[in-house]
Amino acid sequence: MFGEVFDPGNNNYINTSFQANYFPYGESFFKYPTGRNSNGRLIPDFIAEYANLPFIPPYFEIGKKHLVDGVNFASGGSGCLAETNSGFVIDLKTQLKYFQNVAQLLKKKVGETESKQILSNAVYIFSTGTNDFLAPLFANSTFPYSDTEYIQMIMGNLTSVLKGIYKEGGRKFVMLNLGPLGCVPLMRALNLQIGVTNGSCMEKATNLAKMFNSALPEMLKKLEKQLPGFKYTIFNFFKVVADSIDNPTKYGLKISETACCGTGPFRGIPSCGGKSQVKEYELCENVKDYLFFDSVHPSEQAYQKYTELLWNGTPDVVAPYNLKSFFELST
Repeated sequence: MFGEVFDPGNNNYINTSFQANYFPYGESFFKYPTGRNSNGRLIPDFIAEYANLPFIPPYFEIGKKHLVDGVNFASGGSGCLAETNSGFVIDLKTQLKYFQNVAQLLKKKVGETESKQILSNAVYIFSTGTNDFLAPLFANSTFPYSDTEYIQMIMGNLTSVLKGIYKEGGRKFVMLNLGPLGCVPLMRALNLQIGVTNGSCMEKATNLAKMFNSALPEMLKKLEKQLPGFKYTIFNFFKVVADSIDNPTKYGLKISETACCGTGPFRGIPSCGGKSQVKEYELCENVKDYLFFDSVHPSEQAYQKYTELLWNGTPDVVAPYNLKSFFELST
């Protein structure tokens, strides 16, 4: 597991404000804050459940016994670019270095032949890119590049990380594309601040996500041509999140524009737990009704529905393989 929203607690071990290791995070399932940016489980936790695996541990908690079932390298707040929230997160290239460490440990533990087999049969799941866009938009800083150049830089970094994993023996890659970024409560609230009074989604952010989502399959097709045995599948996260915002009841939800935890319009000011600059926050009564737990991150309820679609969804949401069939695919 690589990227940002999958972080199961790696950021608990680094000096950063991008943490979720305090109340009310984790309340619904774990009953204590684990470091996951939600009220309970995340996509990797549900994947582990469906694949009959234990929860995939954060890299900083692996010990040696866990290696064979998988490792989660994700870091909340990180991006594809090293500059994104630099100094406060484990960026994607550092996550690759940590994976290389694990690959070496695995060789020592089970030997060259078995480790090669484990690494080539493993599935490498990525959700990254969100913060490369949200961080500068939230800070109201201007991009020093054109949108196209910026997307190319992001794709360049992502390509080199995928190649790095391939070099260690990885062959099966699952990519989540970006959701409709302008529709998270944070961006709706920001839109109000800049004078867009109807509380609509921030078009700029969503358009950048669409550009990223167009570039992603092109990049993966190139790698498939270049690298023998490279296989990939893409989960259309944009489509399912947009659909759940427009039709929350279809996903067992009621409220899709306002967060459960935060303050201000749409509870979009990121103050959940009162540990950031803004100390006041409200917490909803029934989190099960909400798509968003905090100003950016979905709730456990939403994540469960999304993972069901990733695991055994149809080609309109996950293609060319759903995750269940991808797990079974031999390399």
